[in-house]
Amino acid sequence: MQSFIFHAPTEIAFGKNAEDQTGKLARKYGATKVLTVYGGGSVVKSGLLKKIISQVESENIACLEFGGVQPNPVLSHTREGVKAAIDFGADLILAVGGGSAIDAAKAIAHGAKNPDIDVWKFWKREADLTKSLPVGVVLTISAAGSETSNSAVLTNAETGEKRGLLSDFNRPCFAVMNPELTYTVPKFQIACGVVDILMHTLERYFTNTEGNEFTDELAAALLRTVIKNGPVALNNPEDYDAVSEIMWCGSLSHNGITGLGRLQDFSVHQLGHELGGRFNATHAASLSATWGSWAKYCFSVNPVRFAKYAHDVWGIKESDTETAALKGISQTVEYFKSIGMPTCFSELGIGVQSDQVIDELADSCVFHGKRLVGLFKPLNKDDIINIYKLANH
Repeated sequence: MQSFIFHAPTEIAFGKNAEDQTGKLARKYGATKVLTVYGGGSVVKSGLLKKIISQVESENIACLEFGGVQPNPVLSHTREGVKAAIDFGADLILAVGGGSAIDAAKAIAHGAKNPDIDVWKFWKREADLTKSLPVGVVLTISAAGSETSNSAVLTNAETGEKRGLLSDFNRPCFAVMNPELTYTVPKFQIACGVVDILMHTLERYFTNTEGNEFTDELAAALLRTVIKNGPVALNNPEDYDAVSEIMWCGSLSHNGITGLGRLQDFSVHQLGHELGGRFNATHAASLSATWGSWAKYCFSVNPVRFAKYAHDVWGIKESDTETAALKGISQTVEYFKSIGMPTCFSELGIGVQSDQVIDELADSCVFHGKRLVGLFKPLNKDDIINIYKLANH
């Protein structure tokens, strides 16, 4: 094993009726006033939000609702949440929902604890995040893994910028995870969740760092488990065994454990963020639409790694390294298609793009020449243009 530092402080309550512990967990982490952050009306219509608030209030904790979080949470709405949290005097932010609600809650927590700093400055690296309010989570969608991760993504709709922030202050203090709460998730969102979970591990798996056998085994096992259970959950969203496996894999996929001891890539996420920021593309769909093109463009950097992936994850027996690598890539793309996810721009719903748009996307991705993207193969603007062009059909 290579050296690493691993910090995963989130307390997890997992299983049937786990949401019944929300109030006690909020009290445990010092809450007296909770801002409850959620998205659309599903948690309202289902009665879950009312149940959660009732449980929190039963612990003599005041609650204020803050709904309306969009997929790809936007800065303007987050700023409203920061103001609401400050005016209310919130000392814990509780997300009820999936990755968007959780990321919004994290951003609100950062802004409320730092009222003199505009929250976007943390995402633009113009201010250092040194403190935040605690965040709790009641998870309703297995996908982003934000319930245990150090990551949060925010979109500035005015500028079209979508940016991620890595910080241990993004780690929720607790996460309540009842797989039954995902039973009503639409099938497209289930498929998106499967892709998101796979991608969080694939972005860590494809590395040039050697000598992390157990981390490799963990990652491969997680990938195989999600690949197996994804179609089962799509066929029957109330298959508890399948959706519980997917939910737990989602958390482990993004809490850092599948990438310990090695350099991690995340270039496909950066490519996808540009598509999300410009076209409001669903996050996971932007990843499945570009991963195959990235893999075909980059696999020659380390074909042995791709061949190992083909052998260990897909069971491909091909002995020739390059052939095995390409078969593993093809198998992954076909799997995305089999669960109804896009694998190119037209399937993503954004159409074939002009050279000018691709140039603009690539330029934005490299921050106008200020950075390279990824570590498996560090990508410059020309590389990113070539990858986008491979997906541009």
